[in-house]
Amino acid sequence: MTIDLKPEQQRLIDLAVQSGAYQNPGEVLDQAFEIIREQLDLQDWILEQRESIAAHVEKGFAQAERGELVDGDAAVGVLRRRRAERLNRLRKNPSNLSS
Repeated sequence: MTIDLKPEQQRLIDLAVQSGAYQNPGEVLDQAFEIIREQLDLQDWILEQRESIAAHVEKGFAQAERGELVDGDAAVGVLRRRRAERLNRLRKNPSNLSS
């Protein structure tokens, strides 16, 4: 297969190889395709979880209206902990994006 690249695309590939992070243009493209695959998987997950996400947002707005608010620093701490737990689960099982 032959693909014609725009000059900017070729320049980016060349820069990536010259940086030493990749050994050849194929590795650059492999990484780019992996990133695209991960984005598509995430979009699929978001679509699958749309109703659940909407319910959580609605619940949060209702709590805020009742004055049930959380300190910003505490909320950030909770989110960081949840993210770390999720990343640990993904490292153990990369195919499990639904966790």
